[in-house]
Amino acid sequence: MKICFIMYPWDRVDPETDTTLRLIHECVKRGHTVAISTIHNLTIRDSVASAFCDVFTKAQKCPENIVTFYKSAKFKRTPLPLAGFDSIIMRANPPLDALALNFLDSVKGDTFIMNDLDGLRIANNKIYTASFQDTASEFIPATHVSKNRDYLERIFDESESDRMILKPLDGFGGRGVIVLEKSARQSFRSLLDFYIGGDEHGKGSNYVILQDYVPGAEQGDVRILMLNGEPIGAMKRVPALDDVRSNVHAGGTVVKHKLTAQEKRLCKYIGPKLVRDGLYFTGIDVIGGKLIEVNVLSPGGIVRINKLNRTRLQTQVIDFVESVVHAKELVVSRKSQFRQVIEDANAF
Repeated sequence: MKICFIMYPWDRVDPETDTTLRLIHECVKRGHTVAISTIHNLTIRDSVASAFCDVFTKAQKCPENIVTFYKSAKFKRTPLPLAGFDSIIMRANPPLDALALNFLDSVKGDTFIMNDLDGLRIANNKIYTASFQDTASEFIPATHVSKNRDYLERIFDESESDRMILKPLDGFGGRGVIVLEKSARQSFRSLLDFYIGGDEHGKGSNYVILQDYVPGAEQGDVRILMLNGEPIGAMKRVPALDDVRSNVHAGGTVVKHKLTAQEKRLCKYIGPKLVRDGLYFTGIDVIGGKLIEVNVLSPGGIVRINKLNRTRLQTQVIDFVESVVHAKELVVSRKSQFRQVIEDANAF
């Protein structure tokens, strides 16, 4: 199988914790032809979508040790047509470069792309959680998205809770997430001015999210990895002292976690829509059994979940990719066979 990872630059990979590296290693170990590229290396030549790729040169044996694999990897740089790959695995970091996805639109009928381009477009920011239409707020906390300062102030004042969460719409890694206290109401307008920005006409302004505070958030959140609409692994992320953010990059730590009954119901509730939207491999963040975010661009956590549970989630992910590619090949083969039957019948 021929697989291309469109990701962040190779020299920015942390071999100790990187999820993408585990997926790449699994593919190379299975003997697949593996190439890596970045969003900025996509190109069109003679109307053919291509990428300047670094292709792993096949050694006699793939090192089992991930760090050794990373340090010893050798590549051949060459431009390659994207339609020639059996699968393209999208692993670029946020924020989404929507224009770059247009380079891939022409090949999505020929190649299995994970996650689906249209799915990435609709789910790359925090508005996506509202599309699950949980009006009763059983699985998703009440969420408000706007750049209208007066409206957001009214929502904050009318809230029955003493606390709410404010965060930028396109943030990631816990950046910009703050807890608002009713006791500090006099600072809210200033915070909105900072987050929303723009001039007096709204030009250059940004959307922000104002969300109900979920009790227990101070104790951490749960990262659940979803594959083809089903949970395959989870961990609890505990925030650092005096920090509301649980993200490991923000100083949080991880502990082993077993899904609760409510978390299982949540996964069952959102799983079918994730699949319909082509979001086959995602990371969802959950607090108190409620969905806070859906991470679709380069969801991480495989390394830490593997260590906590002595598992290898990358094998399940690549098994899934192989199964989809194999199914597509069977469809093409059957079509070819049927066409030949018709052609033979016409010969008489």
